[in-house]
Amino acid sequence: MQRKIYQELINWKNNKDHKPLMILGARQVGKTYIIREFCKNEFKHFVEINLFEREDIISVYKSNEPSSSKLIKLKALVNVDIENEDIVFFIDEIQQSEEIISELKFFNERHPKMNIICAGSLLGVKLKRSSFSFPVGKVKMLNMYPLNFEEFLLAFNEKSLLDLIVDSFKTNKELCPALHNKALNYYRYYLCVGGMPEMVKNLIDNLSDVTMCDKSIIKNILDSYYIDMNKYIINKNESIKIERTYNSVATQLGNDSNRFKFKSIFTGAKRRDYESAMDWLIASNVILKSFNVTLPEIPLKGFINLDYYKMFLSDVGILTSMLDINFGEILTDNISLYKGAIAENFVATNLASYDKDLYYFNRIKSNNPLEVDFLINTNDGIIPIEVKAGDNIKSKMLDKYITEYKPKYAIRISTKNFGFINNIKSIPLYAIFCIKDL
Repeated sequence: MQRKIYQELINWKNNKDHKPLMILGARQVGKTYIIREFCKNEFKHFVEINLFEREDIISVYKSNEPSSSKLIKLKALVNVDIENEDIVFFIDEIQQSEEIISELKFFNERHPKMNIICAGSLLGVKLKRSSFSFPVGKVKMLNMYPLNFEEFLLAFNEKSLLDLIVDSFKTNKELCPALHNKALNYYRYYLCVGGMPEMVKNLIDNLSDVTMCDKSIIKNILDSYYIDMNKYIINKNESIKIERTYNSVATQLGNDSNRFKFKSIFTGAKRRDYESAMDWLIASNVILKSFNVTLPEIPLKGFINLDYYKMFLSDVGILTSMLDINFGEILTDNISLYKGAIAENFVATNLASYDKDLYYFNRIKSNNPLEVDFLINTNDGIIPIEVKAGDNIKSKMLDKYITEYKPKYAIRISTKNFGFINNIKSIPLYAIFCIKDL
């Protein structure tokens, strides 16, 4: 499967003064696979160790010996000269050793020619609670997400369809009806299986017959998340709070408040008791946070209302699985009231995959209410985005926003074809990836 992060790995290699590289992401998003492919394709030799299996190496770095002595022992344990410029050294599950993470500073400063790539699940959580200093400024960090919709289409060898979608996006001309319907079908497939590589491969192996897909794959991924929630916590009570908070994200997407409420997690739940659980989930990259802003002006981050935000799950396939929605109901567009929430989560995950910060606008407690699903900062200024799950595109709020704040244009994402009317750029849901270049 083609992943956009591969080009970023190439860019890292081509930078002759590159720092150790660290790939961050939730479990099962494909970190190990894509790093192995990169190492095999782009270097003459590569060495891989998995710290789940190398207690011997972990123990070396727990000692009080000088860093130079530890490096000598590391070379002996892997039996390769990892300082050779033709060799790349891949450390998987690096979160198992805070000492090795801290040692990356030594590698960067004293052995800058070494090619080191690290990956690990829940790394952000481990670093936050680490007793060792993180090598700030000495490591290049990249985030990895489930396959976004662009990568999903590439996995099905739909490069020609992608090119035509991009052309329609640029020209605001409708995609021909047959291709429009084909792309919408792929969108619905994506809502069913999401972007986890194993689930996407399962769909490909079943010749795009969603009804034949193995739904236990997502269940197993969820189970692995719950196992991690117990592995990296202080006590059992904290694990319970994390699990409750995570499960609450899916159900709260359907509320009308346009914000995540701690009191909706559990009867008697209070913000002070569950805020650390929320931080844990965000650091683990299994949920995404969208900030409400008080004023849609540059810089958006400067107008964040810290008390109001939305939460999304990092994969829409996990969302539909947690809501126990049958694939047939998605394919026949019979999701009822949750259809809009699922479409919004789809947009959020795809924006995040291009490292877009998530913002929305909701005038809180105002006699003049105004809501917009997303705001993005582009070369044309702050652009509002309204998400519609179907082809009913009427939106008084978006029209009101345009009148009041006068953006260069607005974007409406729906199942309607491309177009540009009344200063609103119409984009089908399947073309969400085009927004990355605005």
